[in-house]
Amino acid sequence: MPSSERRTTGLRERKKAKTRGEIQAHALRLFREQGYDATTVQQIIEEAEVSESTFFRYFPTKAEVVLSDDFDPLIVEAFRAQPPELSVLRALRAAFRAAFAQVSPREETEMRDRAALCLSVPELRGAMLDQFASAMRLLAEIVAERTGRPFEDPTVRTLAGAVVGAAVAVMFAIADDPSADLAAHLDTALVCLEEGFRL
Repeated sequence: MPSSERRTTGLRERKKAKTRGEIQAHALRLFREQGYDATTVQQIIEEAEVSESTFFRYFPTKAEVVLSDDFDPLIVEAFRAQPPELSVLRALRAAFRAAFAQVSPREETEMRDRAALCLSVPELRGAMLDQFASAMRLLAEIVAERTGRPFEDPTVRTLAGAVVGAAVAVMFAIADDPSADLAAHLDTALVCLEEGFRL
């Protein structure tokens, strides 16, 4: 791809990410002020000053405004960059630390807001199951890729499920203590997995 085309593509992607982030920021503010159920898609559209077609291009449903984020690609990229001598869990810990280092304070606040909404709104709690399944599949794929084992390997799938379970436990901890350090909590949870709990 010529450099001018790459620049154009990069600019287009940054513009899309900015629009998507602005829509999400306005929506989360309305959810905090009015509640999730009381906030309509039309209100979000008006606050974000976008067209209806633009909103639905980025978020097919109101629930997707809460459920979607750009964190997974950061983790995948960071995980693949880890040196091969690291164990899978040590590499995942490093990947999560690297991904969190790229998250701005505003983005971290939004992550906390979304987690709180997912735990408190019945519609979102149900939709989270699909997210957990997707996260487990993604983790299993990159772990299988790193270890050379098949995706269907029970060890690969169990490890992926355990990591997602650790992340869910952290969600509840953050909901109980909004001032808690999200990245540190997750790292501690992964250390527990790495050390086999030793209870």
